[in-house]
Amino acid sequence: MAQTSVAYPASLSIDYPDRKLNRLTTFFRLFTVIPIAIILGLINGGLVVLPLVLMLLFRQKYPKWWFDWNLALTKFSTRVGAYFALLRDEYPSTDEEQAVHIEIAYPDAKQLNRWLPLVKWFLAIPHYIVLWLLSIAAFVCIVIAWFAILFTGRYPRGLFDFVVGFLRWVLRVEAYAFLLTTDRYPPFRLSA
Repeated sequence: MAQTSVAYPASLSIDYPDRKLNRLTTFFRLFTVIPIAIILGLINGGLVVLPLVLMLLFRQKYPKWWFDWNLALTKFSTRVGAYFALLRDEYPSTDEEQAVHIEIAYPDAKQLNRWLPLVKWFLAIPHYIVLWLLSIAAFVCIVIAWFAILFTGRYPRGLFDFVVGFLRWVLRVEAYAFLLTTDRYPPFRLSA
């Protein structure tokens, strides 16, 4: 009997740039990302985690506006990450989706285990280890892609898919351990 896989409650896709990428902004990407990275750095501490743990633990509630804030911040930081990783040429918008698509389902707090938020960060340790190793591979892929874009104007599709898969995995772990939107343990895979 074949198993059917149910989609994880957090998903990420990034449109492949099926055109020549801008070689000039690619060459200077470390510098062009600085202004938007400063903005992201100023608000990145704004992820609502500890108050959310307490709210889930004592009230079994996940305030919608906290979810909306965390989702918007996650989308923004992913757009900046995609730009830095050369996956997209468009300068990251602070509020528009652009070519980075994230879907995270708003959780029913009554269905979430009220005690699990106390240990989810700990249970995700195996993911942190694997993601740390994969981050090294993703960095190497980005450097190779930088040269490929400079010479050919294109991001090699295999490298693109690997880096997007890495970001997808990071999003799933973040949704589980920090956004606290699901009790479903993240899968150990790059694919959707």
